Amino acid sequence: MDQSIKFDLDLIKRYDKSGPRYTSYPTALELHEGFGEAEYRRHIEKSNAAGGPLSLYFHIPFCDTVCFYCACNKIVTKNRAHALPYLDNLCQEIEMQGALFDRSRPVNQLHWGGGTPTFLSAEQMRRLMDTTRANFNLHSDDSGEYSIEVDPRETDDRTIAELRALGFNRISLGLQDFDPDVQKAVNRLQSKEQTFAVLEAARKEGFRSTNIDLIYGLPLQTMPSFADTLDQVLAYAPDRFSIFNYAHMPSRFKTQRQIDEAALPSPAAKLEILQMVGQKLTDAGYVYIGMDHFAKPDDELAVAQREGKLYRNFQGYSTHSDCDLVGLGVTSIGRVGDAYMQNYKELDEYDAAIAQGKLPVFRGVDLDDDDKLRRAVITQLICHFELSFEHIEREFGIVFNDYFAAELAKLQPMKSDGLLDLTAAGIQVSSAGRLLIRNICMVFDKYLAQKQQQFSRVI
Repeated sequence: MDQSIKFDLDLIKRYDKSGPRYTSYPTALELHEGFGEAEYRRHIEKSNAAGGPLSLYFHIPFCDTVCFYCACNKIVTKNRAHALPYLDNLCQEIEMQGALFDRSRPVNQLHWGGGTPTFLSAEQMRRLMDTTRANFNLHSDDSGEYSIEVDPRETDDRTIAELRALGFNRISLGLQDFDPDVQKAVNRLQSKEQTFAVLEAARKEGFRSTNIDLIYGLPLQTMPSFADTLDQVLAYAPDRFSIFNYAHMPSRFKTQRQIDEAALPSPAAKLEILQMVGQKLTDAGYVYIGMDHFAKPDDELAVAQREGKLYRNFQGYSTHSDCDLVGLGVTSIGRVGDAYMQNYKELDEYDAAIAQGKLPVFRGVDLDDDDKLRRAVITQLICHFELSFEHIEREFGIVFNDYFAAELAKLQPMKSDGLLDLTAAGIQVSSAGRLLIRNICMVFDKYLAQKQQQFSRVI
C-alpha cells in the first residue's frame, strides 16, 4: 500500500472548510437525551450475546494548570484532594458497568485520558487499576494495548516505572511546542529536559510505543520556529506523532478566549507549517496514517493500515475494530453494539447519578441501517484511503451506484481535481487527496448540511 502524501497548496486552499473528524459516524452531535440507561443496558445485553473483546476508556478530568488552547472537558485545580471523591465515584461506576458485561470478554485495549491522568497519586492510580482488574477481564501477560496520556510536567522516572508496573505499555506525551514565546502565549511552560527525560524513561521501562503530541496554528508560531521544535523531537525518534491543527473556537471553549487572536498565524503561515511537517516527517521515514497522525513503518498503526485492519474511534486511530468501547468517567463516550452513548458532562450530574446507583449515561444514539452503511463507507475511506464497492454491496445488500448515486455525482469534481480516482470498482484516494480525506468523507454524511458550522476547519 502506498502511504505517501502530496502537498497541493491550490487544492488545500480550495477545499479548506469546516467538517467532522469522524471519530464516529454519526458524530457526537447526533447523540440525544432520548437515549439513557435503559437503552444502554439493552445494547449491553445484545453485545454480550454477540461476545468479543472490550476496549475501556477512562476520563480523568483534572489539570494542575489550564492550557489556553485546550478544548477538552477538564477541571483545573491545584488541590489534589478534589480527585478523591471523583475516584470514589469512578470506581463505583466501574463496579456497576463491570457487573453488566460478561466477565469472559477480554479487555484488549485500555486508555486513560483527560485532563491529566497523572494528576492522580501513585496510590490512587493503583486503586483505579486494581478496581478495573477486579471487575473486568484485563490481560495479565502484557498482551493488551494499555495506553495513557501524560503531561511531562507532572511525570518523572518514578511515575513512569509505576505506570509500567500497573500494566501500561503505550504512552503519549503532550508537548505542543518548545518555543518559549509560544509556550507563554498558551500558558504551557514545558522544558526540553522534562519532556525527553520522560520519553527516555518510558523506553527504559519497556513501553512498546511512544507518541508525541504537537499543535500547529498556535499564537506566535512560525514555520522556522515549529521546524525547530520538530527537529528536536525527531532527534529522539518517537514511534508516533500526533500533530493537530489548532481550532480556535472561543465561542465554544472559554479558555481559548485568553488567546490573543492577533497573534495567531495566518492561514498561509499555517499551510506553510503543515507542508514543512509533512516533508520533514516523511523524509525521516514516518508514514502518514491520516488525520494528523504519523508513525514509523513498523508501528502497529502503520502495519494495521497496510493490512486493511485499521479502525477509528473516539481516541483516534486504533487497531481494534472488533472491540466494543466502554466509556467510564465524566463526559466519556462509548460504542456498544450498534449505539453510541455518553456520560454526563457536568461533574455534579455525574456524581448525582452515581450516588443514586444509576449508570451516568445521559444521551446516546441508536444506529439505523443507513447509519451503519455510511459508517462503514466513511471508516474505510478515512482509515485506508480506498473503498471497494463490491465489499460494501456484499456486506449490506445494496447496489452502490444506485444507493449512493447523489454522492457519486458529488465526487466527480473531486475526481477532476485529482483528489481521488473513481472507477466502477470503487474509490482510490490520491496522495494529494489524503490530506483532504475529511472532505471526501463528508460527501457520505447525511447529517452534515445542518451541522457543518459546528466543526473545525479541515486544514
